[in-house]
Amino acid sequence: MTPTRWWLVRHAPVINPAGVIYGQHDIDCDVDDATIFKAVAETLPGGAVWLQSPLGRTRRTAAAIRAAGRDGDTPVDEPRLMEQSFGDWQGRVRGEILERHPEAYRRFWLAPADERAPNGESFVDVIARVRDALEDWSARAAGRDVVAVMHGGSIRAALAVALEIAPAKALAFHTETVSVTRIDSYPDGAWGVGFVNATPGRRAPAAA
Repeated sequence: MTPTRWWLVRHAPVINPAGVIYGQHDIDCDVDDATIFKAVAETLPGGAVWLQSPLGRTRRTAAAIRAAGRDGDTPVDEPRLMEQSFGDWQGRVRGEILERHPEAYRRFWLAPADERAPNGESFVDVIARVRDALEDWSARAAGRDVVAVMHGGSIRAALAVALEIAPAKALAFHTETVSVTRIDSYPDGAWGVGFVNATPGRRAPAAA
């Protein structure tokens, strides 16, 4: 059985000097490290279907990878791959939220899998919409490679789907910026995980 191979790329580092909670807030990112983008371009397959969340930071990251030499279909905006929405808290600094809404803030960050920020989403909600996107595009691009430039939260959600693990456990995964995670969707509905959080183009930390 030929799987549909998903190459999940987290966006480039955000530019956030004020330290706001961003979620689906459209915030800029730093795409100046040509070495990393070239390495990621060389890691990804050619001729793939390309998806990106509609936010600027994923679009800019996808454009930087493609400019570094990776070809493929024209990127398609896929809203179901967006970061978790933090609702009314987006664009505001954490200290302000903690001061004005201490109980809601502490409850959300202590139990983030099923709690929602005001007018926002829970991580469980994110898993549901990411699952829809994965199943939809795995059928539409059956047997092909799919490069999806997305977010830390939506990549964790994809891993929750692929591994069939509880939402709280999936939150333990760490995804670096401009990292690559690969999951495989098989025609019988099974999933496989190729690798998680690969960081092409970066040096390993020095030994202590």
